[in-house]
Amino acid sequence: MELPARDVKFLNERGLDWELLPDPQGAACLIVKNFSVAAGGFTPAATELMIRIPPQYPMTPLDMWYCDPPIRLVASGQFAPASEVMESHLARSWQRFSRHLNGGWRPGVDSLRSYFTLIQRELQGAARS
Repeated sequence: MELPARDVKFLNERGLDWELLPDPQGAACLIVKNFSVAAGGFTPAATELMIRIPPQYPMTPLDMWYCDPPIRLVASGQFAPASEVMESHLARSWQRFSRHLNGGWRPGVDSLRSYFTLIQRELQGAARS
């Protein structure tokens, strides 16, 4: 599986260190190394971010994202809401951020760019909660 050209362009323009790995379940896993979460009030300040890319993407929405190492809110030392579950992917344990778009995905319009906006908004909102 390859990412659409506009997603590759977005990731490269942001200067992200990323790779796309095959997932044994038929999807692909986008791994973003050294992803900064400090602005959201998390520790450690950076983590690896994983987004599972379904085979029918971009017509099928992205759903949830994952971090390794796990991240916690600096202020409380707790996990953000709906991020307490660990899942195994690519022979690693990942902290799952359970976030669903509930019909908010617009095929042909939304992409990794809009999904990263959601991730940033959710991470910053968790720190304010």
